[in-house]
Amino acid sequence: MTVSVHIVCPLCAGINRVPNNKLAHGPKCGKCREALFGHSPQDLAAANFKKVTTRNDIPVVVDFWAPWCGPCKAMAPAYEQAAKELEPRIRFAKLNTEQEPSIGSGLAIRGIPTLIVFAGGKEIARQSGAMPQGEIIRWVESVL
Repeated sequence: MTVSVHIVCPLCAGINRVPNNKLAHGPKCGKCREALFGHSPQDLAAANFKKVTTRNDIPVVVDFWAPWCGPCKAMAPAYEQAAKELEPRIRFAKLNTEQEPSIGSGLAIRGIPTLIVFAGGKEIARQSGAMPQGEIIRWVESVL
């Protein structure tokens, strides 16, 4: 019997059941037919933050950032490369704290960039400060 996981579509927010053995084969959303993984971080906002962090059966790493933050801009390419390497085992997402201050303050984000790993709808790890790609990957893999 094949085990399936629930994956939230980054475009339409539809919830898809995907067999584990099909995750690496470019699964598409059953609702909008777009790819479930684009190997780049998904943009989050108040409308989809809770659904993405609680309804995905795979861990979700969220980068809390702001456009005026120099270290956030410097880390962005490394974060994208980490997403390319670790998806589809792990969903990568970004949340602009300037546009969504209530989410940042609700999670007690004190400095940016801050990465938070969510699994099973709960925060399981947090790391503040810019990191290079290899360090992001090592940190994420060490907490999962």
